[in-house]
Amino acid sequence: MELSKKKSDGFNGITEGIVWKQLLIFFFPLLFGTFFQQLYNTVDAIVVGRYVGKEALSAVGGTTGTLINLFIGFFVGISSGATVTISQYYGGKNKRKVSDAVHTSIALAIAGGAIIMIIGILGAPYALRWMGVPNEIMTYSLQYIRIYFTGMIANLIYNMGSGILRAIGDSKRPLNFLIVSCIVNIILDLLFVLVFHWDVIGVAIATVASQVVSAILVIFTLMKTEDYYKIDLRKIKLHKGLFLKIINIGLPAGVQSLMYTSSNIIIQSSINSFGTNTIAAWTAYAKIDGILWMVLGSFGISITTFVGQNFGAGKNDRVKSGIRTCLIIAMVTVAGISIILYSCGIYLYKLFTTDPLVVDIGLDMLYFLAPFYCTFVAVEILSGALRGLGNTLLPMIISVIGVCALRVGWILVAVPIWPSIKTVIVSYPITWITTSILFIIYYLYYIKKEGI
Repeated sequence: MELSKKKSDGFNGITEGIVWKQLLIFFFPLLFGTFFQQLYNTVDAIVVGRYVGKEALSAVGGTTGTLINLFIGFFVGISSGATVTISQYYGGKNKRKVSDAVHTSIALAIAGGAIIMIIGILGAPYALRWMGVPNEIMTYSLQYIRIYFTGMIANLIYNMGSGILRAIGDSKRPLNFLIVSCIVNIILDLLFVLVFHWDVIGVAIATVASQVVSAILVIFTLMKTEDYYKIDLRKIKLHKGLFLKIINIGLPAGVQSLMYTSSNIIIQSSINSFGTNTIAAWTAYAKIDGILWMVLGSFGISITTFVGQNFGAGKNDRVKSGIRTCLIIAMVTVAGISIILYSCGIYLYKLFTTDPLVVDIGLDMLYFLAPFYCTFVAVEILSGALRGLGNTLLPMIISVIGVCALRVGWILVAVPIWPSIKTVIVSYPITWITTSILFIIYYLYYIKKEGI
């Protein structure tokens, strides 16, 4: 009876079956989910870029996107601690610990969302000015980011709730929720911008509304399940021991994301100095480039959950087999994406803008970076695998040194000497290659030391 309940709720047997099939069964719903998440962010940019102008395009991506990712990325890193904790307890069939961890996770999402919302709304103008946002896009940027932050509680509840479902092996329902919220966002984007002419304010409200919808769906699902990850609203609170465990596992990942985004803020500040055309080109590039990162991110989450459940079940051989398999599949997939983006870049850019100068600048960025995408695969997969094993501190340190410190150092030293956009973006392949080498060395050392 208990087993049938798990299957009916979406548990897909990650600890059993053929490794590559189980990875892909879990991966594809994640991929489609992140595709729809990327799609509704991209639709915002397309709508304002085509129907409002390049100033509005610069405002809904670029600097505002980087600042938003600073907070969301940090919390998603923290929430990975909940995903790992729940997946290990679920793999070990510890009912009480799963339930307490789930309620602690939702309480953390609510508290974190409220804090981030207040900081974001009050601090936005100071952050935008510090990053050197041009005056012609300042009003748009401030309007967009402040409205976006009002939906932060819903955003974090959805992210945490989806993480809970993925921890128990269900990546399908988070996909369904994102499809619904994406449709809501697209409809409201077109209504608010094309019919009501609300410009940037319209796309911001549409985004918040879609996030509220996805949060309601995920909470409703967790309340209605019959499995032992069910949520009872009266039991939502921080259980001290589990809260500390989640923070212990998730904080390094959160700090890693924070450092990543902080280095990107410095890069964005450098890009802002090259003017609105370059900011618009970089904003569009980030949306196109997002295709790669949604795929790699899905592989990273897949291997974290796969490793977490199998490690919790004591299946070390399956852990190692899953990591090797995921590395191979991810490398082949990323190589294919690089070729497609390189070949179709001009058509993708013209979705966002018809300004020829913006398109030319953006294509230079894409053509330079696309051949190096494969160099980041080891970072994403091996760091995800190590998180699944509960090892997050050293991977965070490696990322901070290999990506963040090196990237910031390059911007501060090299860009003043050779002030060009190419000098700025070359920091990416330099840090990707360096960090990949460091992760490979550390991973091989760690599994040997732990006897995995």
